[in-house]
Amino acid sequence: MASTSHCATPSPSLRCSAALFPTLASPPPFRRFAVTPLQTRRIAISPPRIRIPAVVSALESLVQESDDEDDEEEEDEAGMFKDDAWAAADERDAVRSPELEVPELEELPEQWRRSRIAWLCKELPAYKHSTFTRILNAQRKWLTQEDATYVAVHCLRIRNNDAAFRVFSWMERQHWYRFNFALATRVADFLGREGKVEKCREMLEAMVKQGRVPAESTFHILTVAYLSAPGGRCLEHACTIYNQMIQMGGYKPRLSLHNSLFRVLVSKTGGTAKHNLKQAEFVYHNIVTTNLEVHKEVYAGLIWLHSYQDVIDRDRIIALRKEMKQAGFDESIDVLVSVMRAFSKEGRVQETEVIWREILQRGLEVPAQAYVCRMEAYARSSEPMKSLDIFREMKRQSVPPNVATYHKIIEIMANAEEVDVAEQLMDEFAESHMKHLMPAFLSLMYMYLDLDMHEKLELTFSKCLARCRPNRLLYTIYLESLVRVGNVEKAEEVFDEMHKKGTIGTNAKSCNIMLRGYISAEDYKKAEKVYGMMCKKKYDVKEDSLEKLETGLRLGKKVAVKPKPVSMKLDQEQREILIGLLLGGTRIESHAQRGVHIVHFKFQEDSDAHSVLRVHIHERFFEWLTSASRSFDDESKIPYEFSTIPHLHFGFFADQFFLKGQPVLPKLVHRWLSPCVLAYWFMFGGFKLPSGDIVLKVSGGNSEGVERIVTSLHAQSLPSKVKAKGQFFWIGFQGTNADSFWKAIEPYVLDGFLGLKTHESGSTGSGDDQDTDSDDDIHRYGTEE
Repeated sequence: MASTSHCATPSPSLRCSAALFPTLASPPPFRRFAVTPLQTRRIAISPPRIRIPAVVSALESLVQESDDEDDEEEEDEAGMFKDDAWAAADERDAVRSPELEVPELEELPEQWRRSRIAWLCKELPAYKHSTFTRILNAQRKWLTQEDATYVAVHCLRIRNNDAAFRVFSWMERQHWYRFNFALATRVADFLGREGKVEKCREMLEAMVKQGRVPAESTFHILTVAYLSAPGGRCLEHACTIYNQMIQMGGYKPRLSLHNSLFRVLVSKTGGTAKHNLKQAEFVYHNIVTTNLEVHKEVYAGLIWLHSYQDVIDRDRIIALRKEMKQAGFDESIDVLVSVMRAFSKEGRVQETEVIWREILQRGLEVPAQAYVCRMEAYARSSEPMKSLDIFREMKRQSVPPNVATYHKIIEIMANAEEVDVAEQLMDEFAESHMKHLMPAFLSLMYMYLDLDMHEKLELTFSKCLARCRPNRLLYTIYLESLVRVGNVEKAEEVFDEMHKKGTIGTNAKSCNIMLRGYISAEDYKKAEKVYGMMCKKKYDVKEDSLEKLETGLRLGKKVAVKPKPVSMKLDQEQREILIGLLLGGTRIESHAQRGVHIVHFKFQEDSDAHSVLRVHIHERFFEWLTSASRSFDDESKIPYEFSTIPHLHFGFFADQFFLKGQPVLPKLVHRWLSPCVLAYWFMFGGFKLPSGDIVLKVSGGNSEGVERIVTSLHAQSLPSKVKAKGQFFWIGFQGTNADSFWKAIEPYVLDGFLGLKTHESGSTGSGDDQDTDSDDDIHRYGTEE
């Protein structure tokens, strides 16, 4: 019974006997009396004591009442700065929510109304969504907005924020509803503090739709909640809310929020974080224009981000260094190395050496990255042997070379075509048992390709396959070598292998190479076949190859007519892949044009498995992608989020998997669970536990839909168990059942996928918009009975 729930009940003045109501959803009627006007009284709601692990310092500033709990330390994030004290909350007054005034229950003159409201406050929090809504619907004849507001406030007071959200959502659907900005703000703030970012964002957007500017507290709390997501996977959303806070609301965020956002912007490696420069500059601009204190780490972080840009803004770096000195801050070793990196990218040897001497004068330990910057500077000024001398000097100074050092010196020697030196360095690097040998192998192979040393290139290709996980670029270089020497038969084998391997795949470049190979061998039948495939995938064909193909077909007395554009149609494999991804959490949205839809592919940046799957999906759906998403030749530059063009073919999947924008399970889903669908569901929204058990996350749906999936799996001799965790269902395969499931999907799983890191942040699927409190569900699955 609900009355035995652990949920808190109203104060003694609110309690009433559950025996008064034999029917749960419809308590007996009471005689109504005349209602006198009520005097509203402010009800205080203390902030929740639920803490979000990361960026907790910024969230502390929003607490409105004293908190007796001990302070918790923030989680350290791997990035440029390890000391996060500079990002702590400042001493300004806390950001407060608008005052919410509701009448006390005892002020109601009608006993029957007090009893019914008390009963709702006691019973509602114990039930889930369906029963919850039925109970409220049964009270529509007498429940007013003021009554429902009191129930929502009571749910907030007992820390059942989900129940408060459901009550508010139910209120919005009633004919008497009038938008209550203070209540909406309070519910949004409590949801955000608890990490319910999706619901908090929904409340914020509801305020905007009503023509109201959300309160500063709502912007602040939601930004912090997004920043608190593990691995920084909601950084983009955090930046959006932060920008809206300033541009839409006209608010001046607290220094702690500026610093917390800036810290996350520079928390990743330079190659990834460099795209955050524009946002970091915006944060810095807001700190300066609001006359807040600029910490030393902010100056250092900006210089660090500028040093990783492809085009160096030298004037901006000089200006930042000047402002940093005017603020009384000394340049740390990290700052000096960042400046060296920027100068070295432009080949400015003199400026790089000036910074080098300044580092030496300080008498501190010289980091290996400083040597790398010097090598880069001399290499760009056409002095590669000087770079080699610096590398040897580094070893004489007992500074152990790291991976980045070997990558750089091997690249420099390969570009200088110093074959013997490059090979010697490569052997030394391989014998050091360091990881990440792939960039060095690629540098050697490019050198051999330029020097027409194809035998050594093939040997290096074999060594790389034995030591590294192969990628498309490696195969493309080898394919180019085979075509150049005229070994078209071997090139065809390699090309077919690339096409069959999901982790490798083919692209426009490899297809153009193979097309050129067939044309050079005068095998125009196979060349025409490759050309047809390129037209279907919408790959760009080089003009010289196209002219030679037409000439060859004409000589072969075959009419050389350019193939007509192939009609867009999903093939069988693409349909199965899409179903698997939709079960794992991929989204489909309607387009402005009626009847057409867009598929949004979104992958986790902190997952090696998703990184590989991203490249495969990009290649497999290439012809369906937008022109912007197709403009990436280098697989490492393929974004982790891309979309298809709007098309009618996606309408069927949108109708089946989504209802009013929310994910659902199709009624016929049990008929579509082929091994290929299960494989892509596993790769996108599943994982394998250390115990060997396999778990699949179900995106959307209810228990009936999940039961149909379980029944279908059982019919395929794949027994499974289901557990409801948070907002999701999890389907698990244990012991021999897990072995049977893996045997069924293994032919469709990408090569080497199981050995990849499937998740770091504790979430599966795209998952960025999901509530952070559901991230721990997968860890509990294998430990609970």
